[in-house]
Amino acid sequence: MNYLHNCNPPIIHRDLKSSNLLVDKNWTVKVGDFGLSRLKHETYLSTKNGKGTPQWMAPEVLRSEPSDEKSDVYSFGVILWELATEKIPWDSHNSMQLIGAVGFMNQRLEIPKELDPRWASMIEICWHSDPRCRPTFQELLNKLRDLQRQYTIQVQQARNVAEEKES
Repeated sequence: MNYLHNCNPPIIHRDLKSSNLLVDKNWTVKVGDFGLSRLKHETYLSTKNGKGTPQWMAPEVLRSEPSDEKSDVYSFGVILWELATEKIPWDSHNSMQLIGAVGFMNQRLEIPKELDPRWASMIEICWHSDPRCRPTFQELLNKLRDLQRQYTIQVQQARNVAEEKES
C-alpha cells in the first residue's frame, strides 16, 4: 500500500480488506482486486456508485464524501482489528446499520482491552474521524518495524532467561 500511495500519480485501492490480501508460501502478503482502484489525479476521489465492502470502508466513503489515501489507511485499521480479534468486522450489522453507525454516529469496532496498547493505538489512529489525522502507510510501516524490533528483543530476552534457568 505504501508503494501504491507513493506512485505518481498515487493509486488509491478503495476496497482494501482481508479477502483482497493474498499470502504466498513465504508469508509475503500481496494486495489484489484492483477493480475499484483509481489514480489520484486531483486532491480527492469521490465515489457515488456504492461499490465496495462497507465493513472496511472509512466514514467519509460511507457518506459518499471525497476521499483519498487515508481511506485506505482506515481500511487497514480494520484489517489490523481482524488480525487482533480473529473476528469478522460488524458481523451483526447490515449495510444500512453500518453506514449509520460508522458514517454518521462515529462508532468504531470494539478494541479488546487485553490487546497490546501499541497495537490498539495503531488501530485507533487509523480510525481517526479526521482523515488528515490518520497516518500514512510509510508512518505505519515505521511503527510496524519498531514493533517487530521490540518483539524480537523480548523473545531473545525470554530465551536468555530460559537458558539461564536450565544451566
